[in-house]
Amino acid sequence: MKKITVIGVGYVGLVTGTCLAEMGNEVIGVDIDRKRIDDLNHGVIPIYEQGLEELVKGNIKNGRLTFTTDVSGAVRESEIVFIAVGTPPMFDGSVNLEYVRSAAKSVGENMNGYKVIVNKSTVPIGTGDVVSRIIEEKYNGEFDVVSNPEFLREGTAVSDFMNPDRVVIGTSSTKAEKIMCDLYSNFGTENMVVTDVKTAEMIKYASNSFLATEISFINSIANLCEKLGADVEKVSQGMMLDKRIGQKAFLHAGVGYGGSCFPKDVKGLIQIAQENNVRFGILEEVENTNNAQKQSLLGKIQKLVGQDLRGKNIVLWGLAFKPHTDDVREAPALVVIKQLLDRGVNIRVFDPIAQKQAEKILGESVFYESNLEDSVKNSDCLVILTEWPEFKVVDLDKVKKKMNEANVVDGRNIFDPNEMKKKGFKYISVGR
Repeated sequence: MKKITVIGVGYVGLVTGTCLAEMGNEVIGVDIDRKRIDDLNHGVIPIYEQGLEELVKGNIKNGRLTFTTDVSGAVRESEIVFIAVGTPPMFDGSVNLEYVRSAAKSVGENMNGYKVIVNKSTVPIGTGDVVSRIIEEKYNGEFDVVSNPEFLREGTAVSDFMNPDRVVIGTSSTKAEKIMCDLYSNFGTENMVVTDVKTAEMIKYASNSFLATEISFINSIANLCEKLGADVEKVSQGMMLDKRIGQKAFLHAGVGYGGSCFPKDVKGLIQIAQENNVRFGILEEVENTNNAQKQSLLGKIQKLVGQDLRGKNIVLWGLAFKPHTDDVREAPALVVIKQLLDRGVNIRVFDPIAQKQAEKILGESVFYESNLEDSVKNSDCLVILTEWPEFKVVDLDKVKKKMNEANVVDGRNIFDPNEMKKKGFKYISVGR
């Protein structure tokens, strides 16, 4: 059992702290947002993540997990301090390290002995050195800074943390390495990568950017399949059976990637390359392809409904950037909605989880439906933007009867084209 502080109880920090508590450690979550801390201490979870609420409540009850705004006391009580604050992108794509610097300053001001300071946030290469310098300005004792990037998928973050496919520890200190390896000893050593800080920081950016590249690659293939009359899903199937590519490859064509990681990390790595005078054209094109893909559904909608969309009633299923999360950051749905609003469309939306988050951005510009089947009443077109499981099992005959026109644009390829045709839908998907 180790005493741990996690600074920042947003998505990464809350999952990390809660799972570390579940592993038997004593964890203090720290945040400057007093309301969030009060809510958490009462078991109110600010994000939707499968299994997280139960773990938070359970570990609060057994005394292994507490939340506070008192960073001073938390740092002093702990032997390991995780920095898991936000690192939002700036206008030029570079990473805003304001919160990381502030956290490092708070740590330095409250050091009372040797501690391991762990960068959990996704940060540019060299941030470990930045954190070290800030702490050294406030504290002249012994400490080590470690990079321990997270590889959590929204929707399965708890499972990903407790059953990791790899644990990356970046440090040049034997002492810190032993402490971190002990912390993660339950996961075994076969999937543990121990390296220097800068390499660990790069592993995170390289991993996310490569996955984003897969998505943009298969979407480009999908666009070519549409022109040639091929089926991108069969193409993906054939590719993923290649052991060098694998069944878990991100080769599912759709309307593009979104969320809090891929867009930010791709932009961040492009910016890092530019700052170091390294041409990274392939990654720049990944971003360009993804931006174009998010806008590509408009033409499909117009193909079914007509070029003039003014006054048309269009319903969108799915607001989150992917299923099993309420995260709408960089979601393709936001791009499609803007395109449709600009053309005078009456928009209704349904998402089983993400509507509250979307409303913070969209306000009253769209109408929020509470029932999946009823949402399509009197609509001229249904557009699918998130592959929620409940969408796949909906009664299509009932849906068709409630629509003005049986037009469906499927941005996630959740339905079978032949079945949709048999049921009388005018149906367009991606790459098929």
